[in-house]
Amino acid sequence: MRIVYIEDNDELRETIGSLMEAPGRSVTCCANAEEALQLDAQAPFDLVVTDVSLPGQSGTELAQALLKQSPQRWIVLCSGYDLGHYPAQWGPHVRSLLKPFEIEELEALLGQIEAQRAGAALQ
Repeated sequence: MRIVYIEDNDELRETIGSLMEAPGRSVTCCANAEEALQLDAQAPFDLVVTDVSLPGQSGTELAQALLKQSPQRWIVLCSGYDLGHYPAQWGPHVRSLLKPFEIEELEALLGQIEAQRAGAALQ
């Protein structure tokens, strides 16, 4: 599974990006949404994990742009405030993660997404 992680905080981006690495996963880290969009245009990522508050284009704007191109896209929005049911209204594969989160929470969410992707591939 190809993952792009967008976070403007250098330390968080490096730490969380490396913690998401696992067998069967490759993680690309970006500091902003514009860089992520350029990379995604070359080869679409399976999963986009993005901070909501970014310089320039926000994580929510990024998510909406990607979902417009591909409504079945998997996206995780990371935010310091509870987004409630708002992200789920964008599609069946949009999730949110409240910051600060424990790495176990992120890992559990990634595991759920991998399982759902695998199940969909079998159908």
